Formats: sequence, structure tokens, C-alpha cells
Amino acid sequence: TVREFMVTILSKSHADRNVYPSAGVLFVHVLEREYFKGEFPPYPKAGDSSNDPITFNTNLKGYPDRPGWLRYIQRTSHSDGVLYGSPTAEHVGKPTIIEITAYNKRTFETARHNLVINIMSTEEFPLPYQAEFFIKNINVEEMLASEVLGDFLGAVKNVWQPERLNAINITSALDRGGRVPLPINDLKEGVYVMVGADVQFSSCLREVETPQNQLRCSQEMEPVISCDKKFRAQFHIDWCKISLVDITKVIPVHSNRPDLGTGVLPDIGEYNPPSESLKSRDYFADFLITLAVPSAVALVLFIILGYSLCCRREGVEKRNMQTPDIQLVHHSSIQKSTKELRSMSKNREISWPLSTLPVFHPVSGEVVPPIHPDNYETTSMPLMQTQTNLQSQIQIPQQQSSGK
Repeated sequence: TVREFMVTILSKSHADRNVYPSAGVLFVHVLEREYFKGEFPPYPKAGDSSNDPITFNTNLKGYPDRPGWLRYIQRTSHSDGVLYGSPTAEHVGKPTIIEITAYNKRTFETARHNLVINIMSTEEFPLPYQAEFFIKNINVEEMLASEVLGDFLGAVKNVWQPERLNAINITSALDRGGRVPLPINDLKEGVYVMVGADVQFSSCLREVETPQNQLRCSQEMEPVISCDKKFRAQFHIDWCKISLVDITKVIPVHSNRPDLGTGVLPDIGEYNPPSESLKSRDYFADFLITLAVPSAVALVLFIILGYSLCCRREGVEKRNMQTPDIQLVHHSSIQKSTKELRSMSKNREISWPLSTLPVFHPVSGEVVPPIHPDNYETTSMPLMQTQTNLQSQIQIPQQQSSGK
């Protein structure tokens, strides 16, 4: 006979309730808002629907946070909270008391209850063959629902065909470093679901390890899995992220942990604080070391630099004395040739600009002499006459009266 495939414990929240999960099996505990509403005063008006925003805070009794294996999620203040996790064999026989505090955001009141978790050992723990699936179209709180988790385990059972099948753990993709999806097209965060069985992995699950599918995964393409159609109707599985582990072949690694001790410091006597009266201290030596010595070194360097730049200049006479005569003759001849070329360029004959040629009077037709004399330096002549000079040269003859 095939045994039941799910040993998940689903329970409702009650005051100081005892639950008995098994080690290595997924534990789920629902914190229902409806139960805690009775702890708070009703609405002022009779007949109004009570929909108080209630949030929960969970922690290990005497500590600020929960145990490492226990997680908590609540999307909004109008949804139920869920405690979930997978206890290990290390926690067997140790009662874990979880304090649950409910906050009513309308009345600002609180209600507190205790949840006692008694972890039991099981002979089936751990199951030797474990497979972890990544489901892309479901969030963690949706997967924690008993109906959805049961449907998924039923689909895995049809593909794997084991005698015992348990849900080991559920982890949100955000806890694995995933990104929060954009609020478009009803995108989901995704969830990792680990299941364990007592038989070897089926051929369908092994198909993802073929070279063809490994190549498609490296190219970010979906692998071809024959049994994907059994999940596709409700669960979109990323087969490239599936993990198959055979713990019978895993080599255990033993690490030598140091002895943590009792955590109490040894008794070394009473603490003697320093006296209030402090001795005076002379800072003159510190002043000399930090200011006077660097200043003296900088002054010496400044004097050496000034002597090198100002007092050891060669001068023109000393330079000429150390320069060969032939080099001085060449330098002098170059200077003389440069001066001669410059003087010749001023006296060379060039064509007169058009503005300096004779022009005709616009009325009488007489020839008007140029504005510049002949002995004017041609290199500084303007190319065009200004309007003021033209008006001073041009004289319009006055018309005589008709009687004369």
C-alpha cells in the first residue's frame, strides 16, 4: 500500500496551544485574524462589519526573534499570518515557546498568546532522495495553503512514484536573492519547494541532466521535459533550477567547532576606574616636533633655493666669455640680416589700393585727387575711404537762380 505523501501539520491559532511537528517535515501554522478579533472591542455601531487591520509579531520567548528554522509571512494587515519551517533533528525533545502578539491598528490594543512547539523524531527522517523545484507562478503564502501544496505533491507523486513522499521545506525566491517582480501582468515572486522520497529519481526528473537540456539551459532556453505537461496546468516549473540530491552519496564534512564555553567572564575583581584628578602635561616638546622642526627645515630649503636662483646667475658678460667667437659672429650676423630685411620690407614698392586711386566727382565729373599724399607710408593705408572723408572732399555745386 502507498502511504500518505504529506505529513505537513496545519493548525489554527489558539491560546497556549501545543503542536507536535516532526523533524525533517514541513511545519505550517496559520494565525487567523478571525480568532483574534474576539480579543478586541467590537465596532461602536452595531451591525457594522468588523474588518480591523491586525498585524502579528512572533518571537521566541525571552528572545527578540524566532528560531532560525522558523519563518513568518503576512502580506497585508487584512490577511492571515503564517508560521512555517522545517525543524531538524537538533531540535528534537526541546520545547520551543513562540510568543504571538496581535496588534489592532484601529484600537491600538494588543493580544498575546503562546504557541508551544514540541518537535518529535521520526524514523523516516531524513528521506534519502530529495528534489527541489522552483515554481515561477506562485508566491510562498499561496503555496503554503493545504490545497495548493497537496496538488503539487500529488503531481510529483505521479511523476516519481515513491512509497513515501514528504514536503521538507518551502522557501520564497526573495530569500534566495531573487528580485521583487514588477506589479504588471500578475507576476509572482516564485517559491522553492523541497520534497523527499524513498526511491530513486524517475527518468523524467533525470531528463534535465542530459547534455541537450544542459545546453538549452546555458542558452537560457527551456529544456524539453516529457512530464512537464503534468505540472503545466497549475504549476510553471523552471526545470533549469531543479536540484536533485542523493544524501546517501554526500560525503559528510565534520568541522571542529571550538568550545563556546559558558559565556561568563572570569572573576578578576572589582573594576577600578581612573581618578578624576588628571596630571598636567607640558605640550612644548610636542609643539617643537610638530611645528618648529618642519618650519626650520622649510626655511633652510627656501634659502638654498633662493641662493641657487638669484645669487648664481651667469649674466650676459659671463655667457659671452664662455661662448666661442664663431658662434657669437653667427648670432650677430643673423640679427643684422633680420633688421635689414625688416627695413627693406617697409620701403618696397607695392600697388596702390583701389581706395587711393583718383575718383570722379559724382556731379561735375571732375577728377578728385586721392585722400592720401604720395609720400604717405603705403603699408598703413586703408583700403576704403570712410564716409566722413568722402563728404569733406565732395562739394555739390549750388544751383544758380533762373533770373541770372
